[in-house]
This record gives sequence, structure tokens and C-alpha cells, in this order.
Amino acid sequence: MYQYKEKYIIDFTNVKTYLEMHFEIRKALGFPDYYGCNWDAFWDCLTSMVGRPVHIEIKGLNVIERKFGDTAKTMTDILSEFKHYENDEFADDIKIEIVDGDTRLSLS
Repeated sequence: MYQYKEKYIIDFTNVKTYLEMHFEIRKALGFPDYYGCNWDAFWDCLTSMVGRPVHIEIKGLNVIERKFGDTAKTMTDILSEFKHYENDEFADDIKIEIVDGDTRLSLS
């Protein structure tokens, strides 16, 4: 379903619309063209990545927070749930970082 990468970088820095945000997610994570651009589809595609190490780096989260309010929290909540998927069975293989300049915050 997706092409494996050492690190997936989602960069929201230049996103202007909600749909652009999902297009960036689809492109960065290598989701299929039929990705539904909603949080249920995001979850379904994320969980299809389980089985190999997944390192996701998110840039420009503040842009999403400013433009779309609770959308950023919804996304980070889903990513946290993904980190703990199947009772933490894959937690050691999933790394999710939010990057703001030189600051890195790992989701736990």
C-alpha cells in the first residue's frame, strides 16, 4: 500500500486549506490515491503500515493549529493511538516526532 522509507516527513508549513493538509499527509506517507482525506481513512492507512519501523516527522504543526483549530489535536491523538496500536505490540517500531525549529517532541 505504501512505499517504505526510513523517515516520513509531513510538512504543513505551506498548507492553506484543509484538503491541502490531507494531500500533504497522503503524499508524505505514501498513501494511495484513493485515500479518503478524512481521519477514518488516515487511521486505516496508518495501521496498514504496521509491521515495519515507522518514523514520522511532522513540521509546521503550528500552522495546522492556527488555521484549523482542533484538527491538529485530532491528528496527534490518532498518531498517539497508532503508537500504542494493538496494546503496544509495535510501540518500539513506531516513532513520531513534532519538529519546531531545533525543538523535537516525541509523541508517547
